[in-house]
Amino acid sequence: MTETTKTPAPDAAPTPTPAPHGLIPLPTAAARGLLLAGGIATAASAFLAWTWTAEFPGDLTITGYPGGLQWLTFTAGVLTALFALASYGVPGLGWLLPARNNAPLALTALGGFAVTWFTVIAISTKLGGVVNLEPGGWIAAIASLLPVIGAFALPQERTGTNGTKEAIKAYLAKPERIPAPQATAPWIQRAIITVVTIIGLGVFTYGIDTEYGELFVGYLFVVTFAIWALHTAGLLDRFSALVAANRSFTLAMGFAAAIAFPFTQTDDHYANIGVNILIFGTVALGLNIVVGLAGLLDLGYVAFLGVGAYTAALVSGSEFSTISGVHLPFWASALAGAAASLIFGVLIGAPTLRLRGDYLAIVTLGFGEIFRIAVNNMDGQSGPDVTNGPNGIPSIPDLKLLGFNFGEAHDIGGFTLGRFANYYLLMVLIMAIVVLVYTRAADSRIGRSWIAIREDETAATAMGINGFRVKLVAFALGAALAGLAGTVSAHVTYSVVPTPYQFAGSTPPNSAFLLAAVVLGGMGTVAGPLLGAALLYLLPEKLVFLQEKSLLAFGIALILLMRFRPEGIIANRRRQLEFHETGQLDVPKQTTLTDEPAVTKAGA
Repeated sequence: MTETTKTPAPDAAPTPTPAPHGLIPLPTAAARGLLLAGGIATAASAFLAWTWTAEFPGDLTITGYPGGLQWLTFTAGVLTALFALASYGVPGLGWLLPARNNAPLALTALGGFAVTWFTVIAISTKLGGVVNLEPGGWIAAIASLLPVIGAFALPQERTGTNGTKEAIKAYLAKPERIPAPQATAPWIQRAIITVVTIIGLGVFTYGIDTEYGELFVGYLFVVTFAIWALHTAGLLDRFSALVAANRSFTLAMGFAAAIAFPFTQTDDHYANIGVNILIFGTVALGLNIVVGLAGLLDLGYVAFLGVGAYTAALVSGSEFSTISGVHLPFWASALAGAAASLIFGVLIGAPTLRLRGDYLAIVTLGFGEIFRIAVNNMDGQSGPDVTNGPNGIPSIPDLKLLGFNFGEAHDIGGFTLGRFANYYLLMVLIMAIVVLVYTRAADSRIGRSWIAIREDETAATAMGINGFRVKLVAFALGAALAGLAGTVSAHVTYSVVPTPYQFAGSTPPNSAFLLAAVVLGGMGTVAGPLLGAALLYLLPEKLVFLQEKSLLAFGIALILLMRFRPEGIIANRRRQLEFHETGQLDVPKQTTLTDEPAVTKAGA
């Protein structure tokens, strides 16, 4: 009996493969069209009146001219439309999508949706109901939803995902490989870096100049989703390659942008915010040497800032100084503050740096509290009369350097620079010195020793590195940089009191704030602590409703950061490899014997 096999008829049509689609079942062409139309409609809706009363800040009652949060909706809509046009292959826009993926489209659409719906909800909450919305507000809410639907109807870049959670991750993920950029002339590379620097200065200036909390929240929505979109598109990777090839030029442009900032301000209050950010960023960069490079957990680092500030206050000619008749010039008081902090760093580090881990953290925490209690008790009654106790040292005179009085307004090129703008420019100069010291130290032999100690102190010691000496140098250098920043801080605030120099508090500076700035921004990097300090200082300043619950918001933010991006916003490449590509967070899928078919070797 012969076995017959059935063969398909030669004319049989193959089984059609269903067209790929995303989470929402729409044809790809319709999804792209909806995305583009929604982006244009979102931008256009900003020109309509969203509410009838000017009681909501920003005056969203004018038809034909956006105001306040409407400008952010307009910006998000334009970005969505540009990425949608780039996905169509429009000539001149292909550079926006080097990765050729759909994640940037979804993220820009989410940014427009977030800022628009936040505005609509804020109007309804602040004014007492949705009846306060004009038809333009409803149109904007619906228009911002359209590109989100279109974006999530596009096919996924990664196939084989199971479940909604994995599908959404596939939409918002960056491809593993991005085509290398084509070689460009050096002058073109520098022109790109210059343009990006100007845009960055404009974005930062807009964020500082926001006049009310709702506008700042909308600004955060748009900036966060826009940067995320640029990252997933591969543009940040390409820009990083340009920066690596033009490191000196990029650093010069960064400092040029920092110098240009006070010339963009008409209110000296924003220059005050800028100078405080630079002061805390400088201290955070010094802490980055201790924590980020050497791996030493210091919970009392703010005490070194206090040592520098008190030293400057005692020798700068204040009438309340307990050292009467001493009025050193700024360069001498700055060196005195840095030297005093360095000495304290050595005195504290010498007996304690033989400890490791949690024990070292507890000792440094104790030192920070001892400093605050000590200066609080040196009032002539509970202790020697050195710091005036809880009253501190007020009436610290303004700096005078080479005949330039930092306390007076000056006209430069038609721009008026106030007191805080003067101190801001001084801190830019000090920041340049600190960055130079940090980069040179990190790239030196001692810097490599710090990294070796951080990775494995036992192995580093076995290789011949004197762990105690290396850690003591890191401790002393970080303390000296904090003391240098403290000398300027004393003159900016006019007085020095013991209250701010504690482990945690509702307002900076404090040790928890500084440590969080380093972790949030990215340990082991230069720009990371500066970005972390800027964010942690701006958030309580702009979001007034968070000031009473700042520690709660602070803790939640740290938990989320440790879960989703433990390497920080600006990641050090080594730490990024440790947390992700070596499997510490990305745990491979486990399989059991029953999940795979049995394999029998020949001869078994």
